[in-house]
Amino acid sequence: ARVNLYDRLFMDEDPEKGGQDFTQNLNPASLEILNDCKLEKNLAHARPEQVFQFERLGYFCLDVKDSTSSAPVFNRTVTLRDTWAKVTGKQR
Repeated sequence: ARVNLYDRLFMDEDPEKGGQDFTQNLNPASLEILNDCKLEKNLAHARPEQVFQFERLGYFCLDVKDSTSSAPVFNRTVTLRDTWAKVTGKQR
């Protein structure tokens, strides 16, 4: 399966701050694509309106546009807070 990990689209809260063109403030790491992910068998029957929690990563839903029955795609919709990463300085 493919898993899309979305992050903030802009690097600053106000992308037009100081009269800047908002495109200069785009986050180059706003999408991380993980390919060949292993999933639990029951996710083969996932429906677009269902939400799933992937362990330690967040909440995901089936991508209705890019998924096929033989190649599912899941999008992260909400991240989980990682207290341990915050303590060690390795927030993802």
